[in-house]
Amino acid sequence: MPAPKTKRTLAALAALAAVSTLAACGDDDGDSSGSDASSSPSASESTSASATASSEAAGSCEYVEEGGAAKEVDLPPSVPTVSGKVPVTIETTAGTIGATLDAAATPCTVNSFVSLAEQGFYDETPCPRIVTEGIKVLQCGDPTGTGSGGPGYRFADELTGSETYAAGSLAMANAGPDTNGSQFFVVYGESDLAPNYTLFGQVDPAGLKLIEKVAADGHDNSHPAGGGTPNTPVDITKVTVG
Repeated sequence: MPAPKTKRTLAALAALAAVSTLAACGDDDGDSSGSDASSSPSASESTSASATASSEAAGSCEYVEEGGAAKEVDLPPSVPTVSGKVPVTIETTAGTIGATLDAAATPCTVNSFVSLAEQGFYDETPCPRIVTEGIKVLQCGDPTGTGSGGPGYRFADELTGSETYAAGSLAMANAGPDTNGSQFFVVYGESDLAPNYTLFGQVDPAGLKLIEKVAADGHDNSHPAGGGTPNTPVDITKVTVG
């Protein structure tokens, strides 16, 4: 498996420690706005991509190839294949997480997620990091489990600027503007985040309770910016659309 260039990590929002900007896996992680909050749900990449992935026309999405893929997959179609509310079931070793994706508000993000799910990209992959202090999030979407894996492409944010991330929110990790890939996070508790992360769905109450239980079981302290591997493993076995 080729080592991907794209590096994505989900970091904890700790109190007021100065950081640089978003950094690669294993380094300090920061808010995508470059603020002094020590970290936030973000994905970092070694290539420092600019905001070039965007929808060129209404109803069209652009997916820009970049870096190596953790699993070989085709690019998503440029015209979304789903619309409206899209139910998905995320089967994990800790239990089933149901979610509803919002293709009306975030068509290109949902289109990518559905494409990856249908190609089996998320099957047999870990959710390698949970954060229980500052922000409360579970990170998934990297087949390598290292925080450095992605699908080999990136795409644009779909933001209004007024996003809030209540418990149950399903959002994309990123490395700054327009650097979305495969990694996502689920918010399971109060988390004060800037509106920089595409909010593309909602986890159902049963799935939220499952993640809360995993969080209550704790984690190691393997990530330098906070949080770490859940003591109760959460490995995605399959994602089913519809």
